[in-house]
Amino acid sequence: MKVKDGIIGLLIGDALGVPVEFKSREYLRENPITGMIGGGTHHQKAGTWSDDTSLTLATMASIVNRKCIDYEDIMQEFCYWLKQDKYCQRANFDVGNTTADALFNYLDGNSALECGGRGERSNGNGSLMRIIPLAYIPDIDYETIENISALTHAHKRSRIACVLYIEIAKSMIENNDLPIEDYVKNASEKIIEYYEGCEELKHFKRIFNDELDDEDTISSGGYVLDSLESSIFCLKTTDSYRDAVLKAVNLGRDTDTTAAICGGLAGIYYGYDEIPEEWIDAVDKIDQVISFCEEFEKYCDED
Repeated sequence: MKVKDGIIGLLIGDALGVPVEFKSREYLRENPITGMIGGGTHHQKAGTWSDDTSLTLATMASIVNRKCIDYEDIMQEFCYWLKQDKYCQRANFDVGNTTADALFNYLDGNSALECGGRGERSNGNGSLMRIIPLAYIPDIDYETIENISALTHAHKRSRIACVLYIEIAKSMIENNDLPIEDYVKNASEKIIEYYEGCEELKHFKRIFNDELDDEDTISSGGYVLDSLESSIFCLKTTDSYRDAVLKAVNLGRDTDTTAAICGGLAGIYYGYDEIPEEWIDAVDKIDQVISFCEEFEKYCDED
């Protein structure tokens, strides 16, 4: 199963993107990221992860500690991150607006599944970036995936995006040596069948129809479908973990999250051993995260 393939893959993509978050594609064409650096947008040390990784770890911690999926407990762990810097290497320096709103709703006494944004403008990538641990849980159902998205991002589009991403990841975990396009196709067919008649499916047509080949048509902002499309594009048009995540970063704008989402799938596809060792070594607390991945994998194996 190798949980660390996907989780460390996500973490490294996240950390690569942190220093140039919000930089334009044009800027990065002139000043491309080629490795792990510090400074930049958030003035962090090289190898610093952001909210993408922190909320992924928080999700895993809740599941391991409770020995089940408990929505209230997951939200509590998210709040520990927000208010107490838990799951950070040092201090929290970045939180999305929709996620913050949901967590403050929870702190105000609302139940976990009533906190997430439900409007059209609540379709950021803040649930997609933290959803990958669910790919490792045997027999995870679509309703549960949707609900874990809905803790912060409850619009149907965001929830379907998370389900599709998990189906792609699970297809990679369960099958070896297929082209990226086949994993996406297999997952898309399941989504189309399950959500038959859902109006939201029209927003996923470029993914379903394998139309993600031209970088000029790829956007890399914070919109959930931009992030999902960008990640698939980077995987399809490269042939190594290194190249996939660097391409994701160098698309610009929401660099950390695009590379985290891409990196999770790239880590599963290529394996932990294909992640550059010098990037892993640059990350503070990486040994703790790897140990935690092993603990989560043990839980999944026993489940």
